[in-house]
Formats: sequence, structure tokens, C-alpha cells
Amino acid sequence: MNPSPRSDAWASGDAYEPYVGRWSRLVAQEFLEWLMIPPGSTWLDVGCGTGALSHMILQHAAPREVKGLDRSADYVHYVRSQIAGQHARFAVGDAEALPVETSTYDATVSGLVLNFIPQPRLAVNEMVRVTRSDGVVALYVWDYAGKMQLMRHFWNAVTALDPAASERDEGRRFPICQPTPLKELFQHAGLSNVVVRSIDISTDFRDFADYWSPFLGGQGPAPGYAMSLSAERQAALRDRIRNALPFALDGSIPLVARAWAVRGVKV
Repeated sequence: MNPSPRSDAWASGDAYEPYVGRWSRLVAQEFLEWLMIPPGSTWLDVGCGTGALSHMILQHAAPREVKGLDRSADYVHYVRSQIAGQHARFAVGDAEALPVETSTYDATVSGLVLNFIPQPRLAVNEMVRVTRSDGVVALYVWDYAGKMQLMRHFWNAVTALDPAASERDEGRRFPICQPTPLKELFQHAGLSNVVVRSIDISTDFRDFADYWSPFLGGQGPAPGYAMSLSAERQAALRDRIRNALPFALDGSIPLVARAWAVRGVKV
């Protein structure tokens, strides 16, 4: 049986940021440039987490307002401590039943959340509902099965050491994170002009500690698995990953992370 998305740990903003929060910001910048939402627009960030996407909207999109919603009260508390100002508000809210009136926002977006929602179709329908006519609905997710290399190195090592853990591999667990399922999801929600594209970013780690230590934070499927291991098995996993990584001469680790982004327009 696959682990439930709701069973993954999402509580520590300080642990999440070095794991994927820092990389989400890089994806978000290119994502926003692609969307080209006019200045002065209103934005809803569904599953805002630690605020990576909301922060980039405030920094690069000149919004009139950004509201972020997340199921985790701990993450909402964290993001409120990190982002303040008259243009930003954050609250606890469920993506499957958004506490927002119909046709409220010019742009409804989400970053790295869709695959963790038990009913993604319901969540996208909710994103469409709260968006104004001619507004944009868009999101991005990691390419878990392909070019999200920091996670692929992890899961490749896990399944080599423990084949029974293959069902926990995010590439297998989240088939929705591919271009065709994403496009079909948006089309079925009634959106027009649906487009899917890849966004590749460099995820360069200073050294192995910079790569490995975020997996010890327990936030999300891969770190959750790492922290469930005995000290001996965790050490074996760490060593296998280290032996497989492409180290540069200076000890750094140059990797690439690909995200799939999808956008559509509400009719």
C-alpha cells in the first residue's frame, strides 16, 4: 500500500527550506516570468508551505494582493514570521475546499503541492472556481520520475538497498507529475489554452553535507524514509548515495532539478 500523502510530515519550515524550499524559489522565478500576470493583480497561493512562491510573487510580480493557504498550521505560522506587509496574508485552508468566494482572484497558483493532495482533480476544480473569468490557473510539480536529480539519486540508492521500499519512491508514487496527466487534469477542469512546459534549474551543492543533511530534517517522503532507518541502514544509504553522486573537482555536486509547469485560462 502506498503511503498516504496526509501521512507525510509537514511541520518544520526550518527543515523544509534547505531541502526543497530554496530550490522552489528558483523554479518560481521562471514560472512567474512565463505566466506574465499583469502588475496589480490579485493572487491566491494554494498550499503555500513556507512561502517560496508567495515570496517570489511579491518580489517579482508587483501584486495588489497575495493570499497564501496551507493545511499545515505550523507552516502558516512559519510563513507569517518570514513574510509581512500589507500585500500579503496567510491562513490555514484545505486545497480540496478552499475557504474563498467564487471568482475572486486574477491568478490562482500552486507550487510543489498537487501530488500531495489526496484528490488533485478536486483541488484543481477549486482553483478554477475561485479564479475570475479570463484569469490564470497554474502550478508546478517536480519531475520525480525523471530529472529531479537530488531525489532520483536518493531513491535509486534506496531501492537498490531495499527493493521493498520501491513503492515509496516519489517517481512511482506520483504518476500525475508528468506532462500528459497534468494537461488532461487542467483540460478536464474546463480550462482553455492549456500548456505544459519544463523548468530546469541548477541545484549545486557545496559538498556532500549540503546535499545529505536536508534529508535528516524529516520533511516529506524521502527525508521521512531516511529518518525511519536504523543508524546502520541510514549509514549504508548515505554511503551508497555518496558513491553515486557526480562530484566536481572542488568537492561540489552539480545537479539539475526539473519541474513540470502547467497553466490554463478560465473561460
